[in-house]
Amino acid sequence: MSQVKVRRIRKEDAPQVSRIARAIDKTAPAIDFRRILDPGFRTSSEAGFVAEVEGKVVGYMIGTVSSGSFGLDKCAWIVLFGVDPKLMGQGIGKQLAEKVFEYYRKRKIKNVLTTVKWDSTDILSFFKTLGFDRSEFINLHKVLK
Repeated sequence: MSQVKVRRIRKEDAPQVSRIARAIDKTAPAIDFRRILDPGFRTSSEAGFVAEVEGKVVGYMIGTVSSGSFGLDKCAWIVLFGVDPKLMGQGIGKQLAEKVFEYYRKRKIKNVLTTVKWDSTDILSFFKTLGFDRSEFINLHKVLK
């Protein structure tokens, strides 16, 4: 594989990020990445990066900071993440995560959290290789009618 370049995410990356998200899960609801990646909607505490190979976006990771949530001091959440399924297992996700971790370390944020579906063993395994473990939180769910 060619050299992987990790850089800050831009609004223009939305179509390629959407393509990756659809390739990973064709049944997931569509995400309006144009809006999410619009600088007018982002905050300075958000970390958004893409991985490129030969000028083509092949992965993304987006995090945000939360303050005072549920008794935690300032912490970061990885909220969106994906790697082109054809390139999974080649270290692209790890490179993205390292860039996100570096971004938050510079901002003195020590806790990074994410949520993973219990039956997504591949993504769960990936986050475990990055050093993630169970947190003191339990996800709760309610369907509003």
